[in-house]
Amino acid sequence: MEEHTEHHQGQIREADGARLHLTQDKTAVAAVPDHHKRHKGPDTGDDHVVHTHGQHAGHSTAMFKDRFWLTLALSVPVVYFSPMFAHLLGYMPPEFPGSTWIPPLLGTVIFLYGGQPFLKGGLNELTTRRPGMMLLIGMAITVAFIASWVTGLGIGGFDLDFWWELALLVAIMLLGHWIEMRALGSAQGALDALAALLPDEAERITETGTETVNVSELKAGDTVLVRSGARMPADGTVVDGQAEFDESMITGESKTVLRSAGDAVVAGTVATDNTVRVRITAVGDDTALAGIQRLVAEAQASSSKAQALADRAAAFLFYFAAGVGLITFIAWTVLGSVPDAVTRTVTVLVIACPHALGLAIPLVIAISTERAARAGVLIKNRMALERMRTVDVVLFDKTGTLTKGEPELRDAATADSVNREELLALAAAVEADSEHPVARAIVRAARQQDRDIPRATGFTSMTGRGVRATVDGRAVQVGGPALLRELGISEPEALARSTREWMDRGAAVLHVVDGNRVLGAVSLEDAVREESRQAVAALQNRGIKVAMITGDAKQVARAVGAELKIDEVFAEVLPVDKDKKVAELQARGLKVAMVGDGVNDSPALARAEVGIAIGAGTDVAMESAGVVLAGNDPRAVLSLVDLSRASYRKMWQNLVWATGYNIISVPLAAGVLAFAGVVLSPAAGAVLMSISTIVVALNAQLLRRMKLSPAQVR
Repeated sequence: MEEHTEHHQGQIREADGARLHLTQDKTAVAAVPDHHKRHKGPDTGDDHVVHTHGQHAGHSTAMFKDRFWLTLALSVPVVYFSPMFAHLLGYMPPEFPGSTWIPPLLGTVIFLYGGQPFLKGGLNELTTRRPGMMLLIGMAITVAFIASWVTGLGIGGFDLDFWWELALLVAIMLLGHWIEMRALGSAQGALDALAALLPDEAERITETGTETVNVSELKAGDTVLVRSGARMPADGTVVDGQAEFDESMITGESKTVLRSAGDAVVAGTVATDNTVRVRITAVGDDTALAGIQRLVAEAQASSSKAQALADRAAAFLFYFAAGVGLITFIAWTVLGSVPDAVTRTVTVLVIACPHALGLAIPLVIAISTERAARAGVLIKNRMALERMRTVDVVLFDKTGTLTKGEPELRDAATADSVNREELLALAAAVEADSEHPVARAIVRAARQQDRDIPRATGFTSMTGRGVRATVDGRAVQVGGPALLRELGISEPEALARSTREWMDRGAAVLHVVDGNRVLGAVSLEDAVREESRQAVAALQNRGIKVAMITGDAKQVARAVGAELKIDEVFAEVLPVDKDKKVAELQARGLKVAMVGDGVNDSPALARAEVGIAIGAGTDVAMESAGVVLAGNDPRAVLSLVDLSRASYRKMWQNLVWATGYNIISVPLAAGVLAFAGVVLSPAAGAVLMSISTIVVALNAQLLRRMKLSPAQVR
């Protein structure tokens, strides 16, 4: 077989540079055994900790959840027995011995327990002189706590009963941070869910048979038996047998994929119909999922312009609230009375806490990252997600991205008195014993016609010329132009017209010869993905140009470009020069997203505004890419574009809503319209504050309704 792998040398151009070998079609998601990488999920686990979010460092999702539910439970009686809230709704809370102490006592518990994360975070921001959201929240609940106790103890005659505002503020903030932490952890949780689907044991093949071993005992080079209905325990390559594999857990596509000898398979996928033998290629930290988990962690830790904007806004609003509070106190002291000054100042400081603004951007980013990960689009750097909405042109690497990276029989032409079915049957009979990609393409095409393939004997490989075998007593040979030259024969002129046209298009041409008679010829080309047609058309419909870059000859590149209706084609480009083409596009004022394999395309990926790498795993040069596509479907780029645009809209919607609340409520709370009899009461301010937060959170959650599967191309 090794000799035969050379018989079509020169007929089919290989991919321009090293390709990722995680799977044959670069489907590149796997999972590690759950005893290697198991974490409890963000919904139920107490030990699932997100360490990468700056404001929440060291805080677990479960911590915020637990504090929220307890705070909510305590808030119900606090709010119900609050005189201010009762007056607002016009009811009288029941009175019994000690009933007046319910709000202060439970409110104190809420302040000390529920408010602890914000008090600690605010103190840290204060000591590091980096005021932000935690300091704003801490200031608001502290002012409300002190003012309420002063009122409750009858000191100074103030009417500043803020217990219900304090309770709702802490509860809402805990809820918001729980939602944010949960969203941040969901991308990792989705990957952990894949790990949970892996088998705990595997059947390892030995010299004496098979043995059942724990998945953790497998190592690269082992051969395992994967039976029908069983899941792959690790990444590997099929060495014997063929089976339809259900890869829906990875690709999201329900259609099974045929995997046979030489094809790569990934952990967690299911052999649905047959038993195969698989040689393990990666286990543990070397699997694709381990690489993906690292990318997700980097995405969660990465900063972005939007996040920086939120941080700067928080710092500005701290000074804004403090400044307005000071001016309010002075103005009301001079123009009114000290009690009025204290009341107005406390109200300003309590309701100026812009927690809606604090959640406006981080929550959108967190949900976007999670939604992308579930669609197989791994955001390594959040800046890439933000930039994608501004991209003018998407530059695709051709081989293995827009095309399948393997030959496909494109056309066939016959000499007189020979029909197409007979030609393909003879060619397939000769090639049937070969595993060469060209041979497999011919056999695959022959099997698609309703005709049996004859049995051949005496198979022989002729290096550099072709192959030959005996079929039904006929000496049949299959090869390129070199075979015809060796035999000293020429093809009929009618056939030559077809083959010249194929060659002009860059196709590989193989002739089928019976003795010294040319029966016909077939053309083989790198097959264009049907998904590529959809992706190119959809990008162009979104106003984005599509370009293609390849090391292939110009005629090959032009043929693919014309078939896909691509706007611009760069051909015969060496891998080391691809970044120059990116720079050329940028010099025209275009913002470029480069889609490549992440290995020989690294310079181009790094130079582009957005670098998108196809495939993910241990041997991927991902430092140069901001986004990794878990599969090889080019339509996933559409998900990235749509998600970038949608998240940008959500950010601005939330920013407008959140800042609009502060712009309106703070001056009203300060009493700028008091001369007209319009003063925002503490109760009304608290209600508006709560509504603002809920609106922002719900608006961000609408991103979850987006359809990002490649099958949902519009």
